Amino acid sequence: MSRDFVRSICQTLPGAEVSDPWGGGHDAWKVGGKMFACIGAMDQGVAVKTADLDFAAMMIEAGDALRAAYFHKSWVLLPWGTDAALMRDRLIVSYDIIRGGLTKKAQAALPPRAD
Repeated sequence: MSRDFVRSICQTLPGAEVSDPWGGGHDAWKVGGKMFACIGAMDQGVAVKTADLDFAAMMIEAGDALRAAYFHKSWVLLPWGTDAALMRDRLIVSYDIIRGGLTKKAQAALPPRAD
């Protein structure tokens, strides 16, 4: 897995945009101005939002993810080498969580997501 793989998934999500808000080579994927995925400058993998602390802890305990440094504990790091289907699924779930947390007005302004 790589930045290109993450880009191939994220760029298809309605309203998703990428930026480097801190400089130095980060890829911060956002929807409605809120981040749902981030690749750090050290390029170790992609950080994604999970539904809650318990789910994040379960993923870490199962060995499917690592603690995402500098992020809230509900975020996990999917290291490069993570199964492609799992990474794709977690990117989409993270997007859906963040999109679902936007205001109704912001959600309405976005195109619908095809399943």
